[in-house]
Amino acid sequence: MFGFDYRNPVRIAFGKGAIGNLGDLVPKDGPVLVTYGGGSVKANGVLAQVMAALIDRQVLEFGGIEPNPRYETLMRAVDLARREKVAFLLAVGGGSVLDGTKFVAAAIPFADGDPWRIVSENSPVQAAVPLGCVLTLPATGSEMNGYAVVSRDSTQEKLPFGSPLVYPVFSVLDPATSFSLPPRQVANGIVDTWVHVLEQYLTYPCAAPLQDRQAEAILLTLLEEGPKTLAEPRDYDARANLFWCATQALNGTISCGVPQDWSTHYIGHELTAFFGIDHAQSLAVVLPGVLRVRLAAKREKLVQYGRRVFGTDDPEAAIDRTEEFFRSLGVKTTLADYGIPADAADRVAARFAERGARLGEKEDMTPDQVRQALAQRVG
Repeated sequence: MFGFDYRNPVRIAFGKGAIGNLGDLVPKDGPVLVTYGGGSVKANGVLAQVMAALIDRQVLEFGGIEPNPRYETLMRAVDLARREKVAFLLAVGGGSVLDGTKFVAAAIPFADGDPWRIVSENSPVQAAVPLGCVLTLPATGSEMNGYAVVSRDSTQEKLPFGSPLVYPVFSVLDPATSFSLPPRQVANGIVDTWVHVLEQYLTYPCAAPLQDRQAEAILLTLLEEGPKTLAEPRDYDARANLFWCATQALNGTISCGVPQDWSTHYIGHELTAFFGIDHAQSLAVVLPGVLRVRLAAKREKLVQYGRRVFGTDDPEAAIDRTEEFFRSLGVKTTLADYGIPADAADRVAARFAERGARLGEKEDMTPDQVRQALAQRVG
Protein backbone atom coordinates (compact mmCIF):
# COMPACT_ATOMS: atom_id res chain seq x y z
CA MET A 1 0.00 0.00 0.00
CA PHE A 2 2.72 2.42 0.94
CA GLY A 3 6.14 2.98 -0.59
CA PHE A 4 8.67 5.67 -1.32
CA ASP A 5 8.67 7.10 -4.83
CA TYR A 6 12.21 8.11 -5.66
CA ARG A 7 11.02 10.23 -8.60
CA ASN A 8 9.59 12.65 -6.05
CA PRO A 9 11.97 12.95 -3.08
CA VAL A 10 10.58 15.45 -0.60
CA ARG A 11 12.72 18.23 0.81
CA ILE A 12 12.56 18.35 4.61
CA ALA A 13 13.25 21.58 6.48
CA PHE A 14 13.58 20.41 10.10
CA GLY A 15 14.19 22.27 13.32
CA LYS A 16 13.60 25.46 15.26
CA GLY A 17 12.69 28.38 13.05
CA ALA A 18 12.26 26.19 9.97
CA ILE A 19 9.11 28.08 8.94
CA GLY A 20 11.40 30.93 7.98
CA ASN A 21 12.52 28.84 4.99
CA LEU A 22 9.13 29.17 3.31
CA GLY A 23 10.19 32.26 1.42
CA ASP A 24 12.74 30.15 -0.45
CA LEU A 25 10.57 27.04 -0.75
CA VAL A 26 7.21 28.34 -1.99
CA PRO A 27 7.20 29.26 -5.69
CA LYS A 28 6.32 32.81 -6.68
CA ASP A 29 4.49 32.13 -9.94
CA GLY A 30 0.83 32.44 -8.98
CA PRO A 31 -1.58 32.49 -6.04
CA VAL A 32 -0.88 30.28 -3.02
CA LEU A 33 -3.75 28.66 -1.11
CA VAL A 34 -2.93 28.08 2.57
CA THR A 35 -5.11 25.35 4.08
CA TYR A 36 -5.57 24.61 7.77
CA GLY A 37 -7.93 23.07 10.28
CA GLY A 38 -9.99 24.37 13.15
CA GLY A 39 -7.99 27.45 14.02
CA SER A 40 -5.32 26.19 16.45
CA VAL A 41 -2.63 27.40 14.04
CA LYS A 42 -4.06 30.89 14.51
CA ALA A 43 -4.14 30.63 18.29
CA ASN A 44 -0.57 29.32 18.61
CA GLY A 45 0.93 31.81 16.17
CA VAL A 46 1.99 29.29 13.52
CA LEU A 47 -0.24 30.77 10.82
CA ALA A 48 1.13 34.24 11.55
CA GLN A 49 4.67 32.90 11.08
CA VAL A 50 3.64 31.35 7.76
CA MET A 51 2.04 34.57 6.53
CA ALA A 52 5.08 36.60 7.54
CA ALA A 53 7.31 34.26 5.55
CA LEU A 54 4.99 34.64 2.52
CA ILE A 55 4.64 38.41 2.77
CA ASP A 56 5.57 38.92 -0.90
CA ARG A 57 3.14 36.26 -2.21
CA GLN A 58 -0.51 36.44 -3.24
CA VAL A 59 -1.99 34.27 -0.48
CA LEU A 60 -5.52 32.91 -0.05
CA GLU A 61 -6.77 31.02 3.02
CA PHE A 62 -9.05 28.04 3.47
CA GLY A 63 -9.72 26.88 7.03
CA GLY A 64 -11.99 24.31 8.62
CA ILE A 65 -10.50 21.05 7.34
CA GLU A 66 -11.61 18.45 9.87
CA PRO A 67 -9.82 15.56 11.52
CA ASN A 68 -10.62 12.76 9.07
CA PRO A 69 -10.98 15.37 6.31
CA ARG A 70 -14.40 15.37 4.67
CA TYR A 71 -14.98 15.36 0.95
CA GLU A 72 -17.80 17.86 1.32
CA THR A 73 -15.47 20.40 2.94
CA LEU A 74 -12.58 19.72 0.59
CA MET A 75 -14.70 20.34 -2.49
CA ARG A 76 -15.29 23.90 -1.25
CA ALA A 77 -11.52 24.35 -1.26
CA VAL A 78 -11.41 22.88 -4.77
CA ASP A 79 -14.01 25.39 -5.95
CA LEU A 80 -12.04 28.27 -4.42
CA ALA A 81 -8.76 27.09 -5.93
CA ARG A 82 -10.28 26.67 -9.38
CA ARG A 83 -11.95 30.07 -9.25
CA GLU A 84 -8.76 31.86 -8.16
CA LYS A 85 -6.45 29.80 -10.40
CA VAL A 86 -4.30 28.72 -7.47
CA ALA A 87 -0.80 27.60 -8.48
CA PHE A 88 0.43 26.13 -5.18
CA LEU A 89 -1.11 24.63 -2.02
CA LEU A 90 0.42 24.93 1.43
CA ALA A 91 -1.06 22.74 4.17
CA VAL A 92 -0.51 24.09 7.69
CA GLY A 93 -1.46 21.65 10.43
CA GLY A 94 -1.50 17.93 11.12
CA GLY A 95 -1.86 14.91 8.90
CA SER A 96 -5.57 15.40 8.31
CA VAL A 97 -5.00 18.87 6.87
CA LEU A 98 -2.22 17.51 4.67
CA ASP A 99 -4.28 14.51 3.56
CA GLY A 100 -7.18 16.78 2.70
CA THR A 101 -4.88 19.11 0.81
CA LYS A 102 -3.52 16.20 -1.21
CA PHE A 103 -7.05 15.41 -2.30
CA VAL A 104 -7.65 19.05 -3.19
CA ALA A 105 -4.43 19.05 -5.22
CA ALA A 106 -5.60 16.06 -7.24
CA ALA A 107 -9.22 17.20 -7.53
CA ILE A 108 -8.55 20.70 -8.89
CA PRO A 109 -7.50 19.51 -12.38
CA PHE A 110 -9.59 16.30 -12.30
CA ALA A 111 -11.66 16.21 -15.49
CA ASP A 112 -13.23 12.76 -15.39
CA GLY A 113 -16.44 13.38 -13.48
CA ASP A 114 -16.81 13.57 -9.70
CA PRO A 115 -13.39 13.80 -7.99
CA TRP A 116 -14.69 11.32 -5.38
CA ARG A 117 -13.87 8.72 -8.04
CA ILE A 118 -10.21 9.23 -7.13
CA VAL A 119 -10.84 7.36 -3.87
CA SER A 120 -13.99 5.35 -4.59
CA GLU A 121 -12.90 3.89 -7.93
CA ASN A 122 -9.11 4.40 -7.85
CA SER A 123 -9.51 6.68 -10.85
CA PRO A 124 -5.98 7.62 -11.96
CA VAL A 125 -4.59 10.97 -10.91
CA GLN A 126 -3.30 12.42 -14.18
CA ALA A 127 -2.32 15.84 -12.80
CA ALA A 128 -2.16 17.69 -9.49
CA VAL A 129 -1.41 21.17 -8.22
CA PRO A 130 1.96 21.08 -6.40
CA LEU A 131 1.85 21.29 -2.61
CA GLY A 132 3.98 21.64 0.46
CA CYS A 133 3.28 21.53 4.18
CA VAL A 134 4.09 22.99 7.56
CA LEU A 135 3.52 20.09 9.92
CA THR A 136 2.29 20.78 13.46
CA LEU A 137 1.37 17.27 14.63
CA PRO A 138 3.58 14.16 14.39
CA ALA A 139 1.43 11.17 13.47
CA THR A 140 0.52 10.26 9.92
CA GLY A 141 3.82 10.52 8.08
CA SER A 142 1.88 12.19 5.28
CA GLU A 143 4.61 14.82 5.04
CA MET A 144 6.88 12.32 3.29
CA ASN A 145 4.66 10.11 1.15
CA GLY A 146 2.12 10.35 -1.64
CA TYR A 147 -0.87 8.88 0.18
CA ALA A 148 -3.96 10.27 1.89
CA VAL A 149 -7.29 9.19 3.37
CA VAL A 150 -10.57 11.07 2.85
CA SER A 151 -14.03 10.65 4.40
CA ARG A 152 -17.49 11.28 2.95
CA ASP A 153 -20.41 11.95 5.25
CA SER A 154 -23.17 11.08 2.79
CA THR A 155 -21.97 7.51 2.32
CA GLN A 156 -20.23 6.96 5.68
CA GLU A 157 -17.01 5.98 3.91
CA LYS A 158 -13.36 6.61 4.67
CA LEU A 159 -11.11 5.64 1.78
CA PRO A 160 -7.44 5.99 0.83
CA PHE A 161 -5.76 7.02 -2.39
CA GLY A 162 -2.22 7.55 -3.53
CA SER A 163 -0.25 9.12 -6.34
CA PRO A 164 3.33 10.33 -6.84
CA LEU A 165 1.77 13.58 -8.04
CA VAL A 166 0.57 14.48 -4.52
CA TYR A 167 3.93 13.85 -2.90
CA PRO A 168 4.80 17.11 -1.10
CA VAL A 169 7.40 19.25 -2.83
CA PHE A 170 8.70 20.09 0.64
CA SER A 171 7.72 19.67 4.28
CA VAL A 172 8.61 22.05 7.11
CA LEU A 173 8.91 20.34 10.49
CA ASP A 174 9.50 22.55 13.52
CA PRO A 175 8.76 20.47 16.63
CA ALA A 176 8.13 23.64 18.63
CA THR A 177 4.92 24.20 16.65
CA SER A 178 3.44 21.21 18.48
CA PHE A 179 4.07 22.42 22.04
CA SER A 180 0.48 23.63 22.45
CA LEU A 181 -1.13 20.35 21.36
CA PRO A 182 -3.49 18.76 23.88
CA PRO A 183 -2.30 15.44 25.35
CA ARG A 184 -4.99 13.51 23.43
CA GLN A 185 -3.54 14.55 20.08
CA VAL A 186 0.03 13.80 21.13
CA ALA A 187 -0.98 10.36 22.39
CA ASN A 188 -2.93 9.69 19.21
CA GLY A 189 0.18 10.54 17.20
CA ILE A 190 2.26 8.04 19.15
CA VAL A 191 -0.30 5.28 18.63
CA ASP A 192 -0.70 6.10 14.93
CA THR A 193 3.06 5.95 14.42
CA TRP A 194 3.33 2.68 16.36
CA VAL A 195 0.67 0.98 14.26
CA HIS A 196 2.18 2.28 11.03
CA VAL A 197 5.36 0.43 11.97
CA LEU A 198 3.56 -2.78 12.91
CA GLU A 199 1.60 -2.88 9.64
CA GLN A 200 4.93 -3.17 7.83
CA TYR A 201 6.76 -5.28 10.41
CA LEU A 202 4.36 -7.80 11.97
CA THR A 203 3.86 -10.05 8.96
CA TYR A 204 6.17 -13.02 8.35
CA PRO A 205 9.98 -13.47 8.13
CA CYS A 206 11.37 -12.53 4.73
CA ALA A 207 15.13 -12.26 5.20
CA ALA A 208 15.01 -8.51 5.81
CA PRO A 209 16.98 -8.03 9.06
CA LEU A 210 17.86 -4.40 8.32
CA GLN A 211 14.24 -3.36 7.80
CA ASP A 212 13.29 -5.28 10.96
CA ARG A 213 15.92 -3.49 13.01
CA GLN A 214 14.91 -0.12 11.58
CA ALA A 215 11.30 -0.81 12.52
CA GLU A 216 12.27 -1.93 16.00
CA ALA A 217 14.40 1.19 16.46
CA ILE A 218 11.35 3.37 15.84
CA LEU A 219 9.28 1.33 18.31
CA LEU A 220 11.93 1.44 21.02
CA THR A 221 12.34 5.18 20.54
CA LEU A 222 8.58 5.64 20.86
CA LEU A 223 8.60 3.61 24.08
CA GLU A 224 11.20 5.98 25.52
CA GLU A 225 10.24 9.33 24.03
CA GLY A 226 6.45 8.99 23.85
CA PRO A 227 5.77 9.10 27.61
CA LYS A 228 8.48 11.72 28.01
CA THR A 229 6.91 14.14 25.56
CA LEU A 230 3.51 13.69 27.22
CA ALA A 231 4.98 14.39 30.64
CA GLU A 232 7.08 17.35 29.42
CA PRO A 233 5.20 18.94 26.50
CA ARG A 234 7.86 21.61 25.95
CA ASP A 235 10.82 19.21 25.88
CA TYR A 236 12.08 20.09 22.42
CA ASP A 237 14.39 17.09 22.04
CA ALA A 238 11.69 14.57 22.97
CA ARG A 239 9.19 16.22 20.64
CA ALA A 240 11.77 16.35 17.83
CA ASN A 241 12.41 12.62 18.21
CA LEU A 242 8.67 11.95 18.08
CA PHE A 243 8.38 14.01 14.87
CA TRP A 244 11.19 12.08 13.21
CA CYS A 245 9.80 8.71 14.31
CA ALA A 246 6.45 9.57 12.72
CA THR A 247 8.11 10.62 9.48
CA GLN A 248 10.36 7.57 9.29
CA ALA A 249 7.50 5.20 10.09
CA LEU A 250 5.72 5.89 6.82
CA ASN A 251 8.15 7.33 4.30
CA GLY A 252 8.86 3.97 2.70
CA THR A 253 12.18 3.22 4.41
CA ILE A 254 11.04 0.28 6.53
CA SER A 255 8.69 -1.06 3.85
CA CYS A 256 11.32 -1.56 1.16
CA GLY A 257 11.23 -5.17 -0.01
CA VAL A 258 8.99 -6.49 2.76
CA PRO A 259 5.34 -7.68 2.89
CA GLN A 260 2.80 -5.31 4.41
CA ASP A 261 -0.50 -5.87 6.19
CA TRP A 262 -2.69 -2.70 6.67
CA SER A 263 -5.75 -4.69 7.80
CA THR A 264 -5.86 -2.80 11.11
CA HIS A 265 -6.00 0.48 9.20
CA TYR A 266 -8.72 -0.64 6.81
CA ILE A 267 -10.88 -1.94 9.66
CA GLY A 268 -10.19 1.18 11.70
CA HIS A 269 -11.26 3.37 8.80
CA GLU A 270 -14.68 1.73 8.91
CA LEU A 271 -15.05 2.37 12.65
CA THR A 272 -14.24 6.03 12.06
CA ALA A 273 -16.62 6.23 9.09
CA PHE A 274 -19.50 4.69 11.07
CA PHE A 275 -18.90 6.14 14.52
CA GLY A 276 -16.60 9.14 14.16
CA ILE A 277 -13.86 8.11 16.59
CA ASP A 278 -10.33 9.42 16.12
CA HIS A 279 -8.17 7.50 13.67
CA ALA A 280 -5.62 6.48 16.32
CA GLN A 281 -8.39 5.48 18.70
CA SER A 282 -9.75 3.11 16.06
CA LEU A 283 -6.29 1.59 15.62
CA ALA A 284 -5.88 1.06 19.35
CA VAL A 285 -9.21 -0.80 19.42
CA VAL A 286 -8.62 -2.92 16.32
CA LEU A 287 -4.96 -3.93 16.53
CA PRO A 288 -5.09 -6.30 19.53
CA GLY A 289 -8.06 -8.15 18.03
CA VAL A 290 -6.39 -8.50 14.63
CA LEU A 291 -3.17 -9.80 16.20
CA ARG A 292 -5.03 -12.40 18.26
CA VAL A 293 -7.10 -13.61 15.31
CA ARG A 294 -3.98 -13.73 13.13
CA LEU A 295 -1.65 -15.08 15.80
CA ALA A 296 -0.91 -18.36 14.01
CA ALA A 297 0.00 -16.61 10.76
CA LYS A 298 2.09 -13.98 12.53
CA ARG A 299 3.60 -16.11 15.30
CA GLU A 300 7.26 -15.92 14.24
CA LYS A 301 7.26 -12.16 13.91
CA LEU A 302 5.18 -11.72 17.08
CA VAL A 303 7.77 -13.72 19.02
CA GLN A 304 10.54 -11.56 17.56
CA TYR A 305 8.57 -8.39 18.30
CA GLY A 306 7.93 -9.46 21.88
CA ARG A 307 11.55 -10.41 22.50
CA ARG A 308 13.18 -7.36 20.93
CA VAL A 309 10.72 -4.66 21.99
CA PHE A 310 9.19 -5.88 25.27
CA GLY A 311 11.61 -8.57 26.45
CA THR A 312 9.16 -11.50 26.28
CA ASP A 313 9.08 -14.61 24.07
CA ASP A 314 5.35 -15.06 24.63
CA PRO A 315 3.40 -13.67 21.63
CA GLU A 316 0.21 -13.30 23.69
CA ALA A 317 2.15 -11.29 26.25
CA ALA A 318 3.53 -9.09 23.46
CA ILE A 319 -0.03 -8.27 22.38
CA ASP A 320 -1.00 -7.55 25.99
CA ARG A 321 2.04 -5.28 26.44
CA THR A 322 1.12 -3.38 23.29
CA GLU A 323 -2.39 -2.73 24.56
CA GLU A 324 -1.02 -1.72 27.97
CA PHE A 325 1.29 0.78 26.27
CA PHE A 326 -1.61 2.38 24.43
CA ARG A 327 -3.64 2.64 27.61
CA SER A 328 -0.66 4.10 29.50
CA LEU A 329 -0.74 6.96 26.99
CA GLY A 330 -4.41 7.57 27.78
CA VAL A 331 -5.72 5.96 24.58
CA LYS A 332 -8.54 3.52 25.31
CA THR A 333 -8.72 0.18 23.55
CA THR A 334 -12.24 -1.29 23.49
CA LEU A 335 -15.43 -0.52 21.61
CA ALA A 336 -17.28 0.08 24.87
CA ASP A 337 -14.70 2.71 25.85
CA TYR A 338 -16.01 4.83 22.95
CA GLY A 339 -19.67 3.96 23.29
CA ILE A 340 -19.64 1.83 20.13
CA PRO A 341 -22.28 -0.94 20.14
CA ALA A 342 -21.34 -4.60 19.92
CA ASP A 343 -23.04 -4.98 16.55
CA ALA A 344 -20.24 -2.85 15.05
CA ALA A 345 -18.41 -6.12 14.42
CA ASP A 346 -21.19 -7.33 12.15
CA ARG A 347 -21.61 -3.98 10.40
CA VAL A 348 -17.94 -3.63 9.57
CA ALA A 349 -17.57 -7.25 8.48
CA ALA A 350 -20.62 -6.89 6.23
CA ARG A 351 -19.04 -3.92 4.48
CA PHE A 352 -15.92 -5.93 3.65
CA ALA A 353 -18.07 -8.84 2.51
CA GLU A 354 -19.99 -6.53 0.16
CA ARG A 355 -16.73 -5.37 -1.38
CA GLY A 356 -15.34 -8.89 -1.70
CA ALA A 357 -12.33 -7.69 0.27
CA ARG A 358 -9.48 -9.88 1.46
CA LEU A 359 -7.13 -8.20 3.89
CA GLY A 360 -3.69 -8.92 5.30
CA GLU A 361 -0.19 -9.47 4.00
CA LYS A 362 -1.32 -12.59 2.12
CA GLU A 363 -4.82 -11.30 1.36
CA ASP A 364 -6.25 -14.22 3.31
CA MET A 365 -8.03 -12.39 6.14
CA THR A 366 -11.74 -12.91 5.55
CA PRO A 367 -14.71 -10.75 6.55
CA ASP A 368 -15.53 -13.37 9.20
CA GLN A 369 -12.10 -12.89 10.72
CA VAL A 370 -12.74 -9.15 10.70
CA ARG A 371 -15.91 -9.84 12.67
CA GLN A 372 -13.99 -12.07 15.10
CA ALA A 373 -11.30 -9.44 15.61
CA LEU A 374 -13.84 -6.76 16.50
CA ALA A 375 -16.00 -9.11 18.58
CA GLN A 376 -13.00 -9.50 20.89
CA ARG A 377 -12.89 -5.75 21.40
CA VAL A 378 -16.39 -5.18 22.74
CA GLY A 379 -15.06 -4.46 26.24
